[in-house]
Amino acid sequence: MPRDVHPGGAALWAAHSAPLALPLLQEETRADVCVIGLGGSGLTAIHALLDSGLDVVGLDAGAVASGAAGRNGGLLLAGLAPFFHDAVAALGAPRATALYRATMDEQERVAAASAAHVRRTGSLRIAADDAEAADCDAQFDAMGAASLPVERYVGPWGRGLLFPTDLSFDPLGRALGLAKDARARGARLFERSPAIEVGADAVRTDRGVVRADRVVVATDGGLVRLLPELAPRVRTARLQMLGTAPARDVELAVPMYLRHGYEYAQQLPGGEIALGGFRDHHEDAEWTDVTEPTDAIQRLLDSFLRERIGTAAAVTHRWAASVGYADGPLPVVEELERGVFALGGYSGTGNLVGALAGRAAAEWAAGAPGPFTELFAA
Repeated sequence: MPRDVHPGGAALWAAHSAPLALPLLQEETRADVCVIGLGGSGLTAIHALLDSGLDVVGLDAGAVASGAAGRNGGLLLAGLAPFFHDAVAALGAPRATALYRATMDEQERVAAASAAHVRRTGSLRIAADDAEAADCDAQFDAMGAASLPVERYVGPWGRGLLFPTDLSFDPLGRALGLAKDARARGARLFERSPAIEVGADAVRTDRGVVRADRVVVATDGGLVRLLPELAPRVRTARLQMLGTAPARDVELAVPMYLRHGYEYAQQLPGGEIALGGFRDHHEDAEWTDVTEPTDAIQRLLDSFLRERIGTAAAVTHRWAASVGYADGPLPVVEELERGVFALGGYSGTGNLVGALAGRAAAEWAAGAPGPFTELFAA
């Protein structure tokens, strides 16, 4: 694997956005709520808390969306991590349908708030073999019974399902826009300020303290590191990706995911391809919070790019990110102790499910549990 491709593992999205360079927290400050994690769920929570008239401080150990929120595949796919028929089996049809429709509503909120970073593309689920094609049939039937948007697909990429209302987006650009808007609304945001101690009335960093009535921990891939009591229920995985120069020899008009979602790809408006996957081929090694890409996975991504996608475009970016996987169909969205709320374990679906979790935590922290809180109630 070439090691001269953007040393440091910069994601393809970073080529399109300039960082904010927020200040470090270097003093003691006071807020109604402290939100830890400036990714999609944390920033969504911050805006919802601001809507409730609360004073908010936000912290991140790195930069805005420097974790998976700004380093993922850029797909806004409706639904939970399990395919819809599997969610029905686990949760029952009424609840699985309510959650699916909630993610569709969140798609529209994201599109309205971040129009410059969102494209209405739809998405494809492509079956790898006859067994997966049969699973697609089961998903199609379940979604049809729930009156959810889905179509059968047979085309140049294979056979499977088309989800016409799904979106694709620039995750880093969206997150940076949310952070800018939050600051303009009065939120105080700090980068490079890792939380080292979280309590019901204070969050301590290596240089400062935030005294707050409530704390929202929205770190997903870093959730267990900060809240080790969640370790039996949330595991951290490494997801690896690559990006290319503009590809002129292939057209990937609709983002797609293959082999039960283990591989995923989209083509950006400029022609670049973002592609990820193959975690299960070295699964034991990929249960880790290390975010350095590995030769083994990157070689598989290279082969997929050349043989399945069919482009000769040069690889320009290689990167990885940490993602939390829950031990069930729903993520962790709960009050761990009085005034401390934990969010994470989105199992690779944090772009929409994480945003809904952020809204739920904001309702809870504002003392007004409502429709978003109800989505994740035990």
